[in-house]
This record gives sequence, structure tokens and C-alpha cells, in this order.
Amino acid sequence: MTLAIEKEIPPLSEDATGTIRVGNTRVLLEIVIRAFQDGASPESIVQRYSCLSLSDVYLTIGYYLRHQDAVEAYLNRREQLAESVHQRLSNIQPDLSLIRTRLLAQQ
Repeated sequence: MTLAIEKEIPPLSEDATGTIRVGNTRVLLEIVIRAFQDGASPESIVQRYSCLSLSDVYLTIGYYLRHQDAVEAYLNRREQLAESVHQRLSNIQPDLSLIRTRLLAQQ
């Protein structure tokens, strides 16, 4: 029996908004990579996100380890986008701390 050596394609897909997801799930690439960076094993990541397959998580981490600069650049862009959205929402939403203080004072 011979072992078939094949190139593995990372189980990553980009949606219309430029968001990268893992496998055939809605789990974001940044979720898997940040969990890995925080010390989570692939097995524990699959336990947290049961829709992921263990092989997809390993392939995703392997892709990250081989392309760290590109993945880190993507993750940084995503963090900047999240901060931008947070700032926009903060600017249009009222300050809820005043309402919270008033409600707590009424108790």
C-alpha cells in the first residue's frame, strides 16, 4: 500500500463582505486563530465550536503557521474595522450610563 501525498487546501472561504470563515461554518478565522494564540488546543476549539471539524481546525492552524504575516495583517484589518464600527455606534447611541445610574438610584 502506498501513501497518497496530496496538497491540502485550507478550509477557508471568503464571503461577499471579505470575512473569512472556517470550513462550511459561520465560525470566523479570527475566532480560531485567537483561540489558538491564547493557548487553546485544536481539540478544545472544536469542543467550543462543535460545528467545526478537527481536521478543519488543524488545517486552519497549519495555514496560519505557514502564512503568519498575511493572516496577522488580515486580523489587524478586522480589528480596525471592529473598532471603527464600535466608534460609529458610540457616536450615535446615547450615553446609557446616566440612565443606568438613575435606575439604580430608584431602587
